[in-house]
Amino acid sequence: MGSRPAAVAAAACALAAVATAVLPAGQGPARGGPGRSSSAAHAAPAPAPAPGPEAAAAPAQCTDPEASLRPAGGTDGPAVQRIKARGRLIAGVDQNSYRWGYRNPADGELSGFDIDLVRAVAKDILGDPEKVTFLAIPTSRRIPALQTGKVDIVARTMTITCDRIRQVAFSTAYFESGQQVMVPKGSPVTAFDDSLKGKKVCTAEGSTAELKVREEPHGSSLLTVPNHLDCLVRLQLGEVDAVVNDRALAAGQAAQDPSVQLVGKPFTTEPYGVAMNLADTDLVRRVNKVLEDYRGGGAASLWMKAYERWLASDLKGITGPPMPKYRD
Repeated sequence: MGSRPAAVAAAACALAAVATAVLPAGQGPARGGPGRSSSAAHAAPAPAPAPGPEAAAAPAQCTDPEASLRPAGGTDGPAVQRIKARGRLIAGVDQNSYRWGYRNPADGELSGFDIDLVRAVAKDILGDPEKVTFLAIPTSRRIPALQTGKVDIVARTMTITCDRIRQVAFSTAYFESGQQVMVPKGSPVTAFDDSLKGKKVCTAEGSTAELKVREEPHGSSLLTVPNHLDCLVRLQLGEVDAVVNDRALAAGQAAQDPSVQLVGKPFTTEPYGVAMNLADTDLVRRVNKVLEDYRGGGAASLWMKAYERWLASDLKGITGPPMPKYRD
């Protein structure tokens, strides 16, 4: 593999920026505490509320994990009241996933498809898309951040799975992707298959990709890292041979570094959802209402406008959002 010094240096700088902004576990605004515009708030998290009678827990048999609670607005439940009383929505996001959630070097602001969606939720609940406290959280801390009440929602290319819906509640799916393999150009690896034998594969810790590689390694060895961008850096440095990641995220990384490419086809179906605490059923219904409005309008919908702005150049051919599924 070539050293690609410019690409490595750029990615290393990005990692350094991330390291300064991701909060350690146990820090961040508490539920009901004062909101702050900075992602460096330091209030201790309050205990998460116990699930009530309408908790959004998974059914005993999980056959359709992306089926969520039906949308509702109007009367505010306890979770929405908590957010309104605080005056800010606290959202767990990524800040190093190009096109999805990343710091725009031009202005230092968080930008991307997931960030636009969070702002739409804040606008609906608080009347102002800017009333958001963004907390950058690593992949492996998404669920704990919700369970401890550190954040109200997580919008971070988070796949809805049977295992996860037993731990947190999800909105309906707002995007659909799939796991795929990324390698340097010229690599003998051709897909998620036996061409990985003897190779070192990188995934983000706690990701769907990690689970899939552990289930079916194809003779490879696995390295896990805190964030998806860390894998790109390891690939650029020649420390790993391949990365397994969501196609949507990997396409953004390939757009940043033309020396890498996606190979093979996506080998899973990955519906992304906004994640929330299991007890916050009124918030789940409210977010689903926001998503109904966000999808509405066909080619003129806010969803399509966000897709065209952020994703269309790298993820071509998508004609609309996934259809929502409801379970009650």
